[in-house]
Amino acid sequence: MLQQIIALIIIAFFLARLFWQKQKKQIGANEFFFWLVFWFLAAGAIIALKWIDKLVASLGFSASGIDVLIYIAIVILFYFVFRLRLRLEKIERDITKIVRKITIEEK
Repeated sequence: MLQQIIALIIIAFFLARLFWQKQKKQIGANEFFFWLVFWFLAAGAIIALKWIDKLVASLGFSASGIDVLIYIAIVILFYFVFRLRLRLEKIERDITKIVRKITIEEK
């Protein structure tokens, strides 16, 4: 129970930071909405941890609900790293195109 309270306090801190960044216009509306939904889902998962434990047990997994949440989080993180890598690759290609164009125009 104490761990759940600490996790919810940490999520409340991140939500406060999220609203602060939105107020200062440091993040866009889409990014704000994404992180808002993410943190609410995380809070919901923490609140419903006992229900998730029962669901995992009924599905026949031997791990507890928190283990399953950690596995899912790791998979999601790898997916985000993959998307970030793709985006960086595209940015590098765009920069290369721009530099080539500027170099050709200067000749």
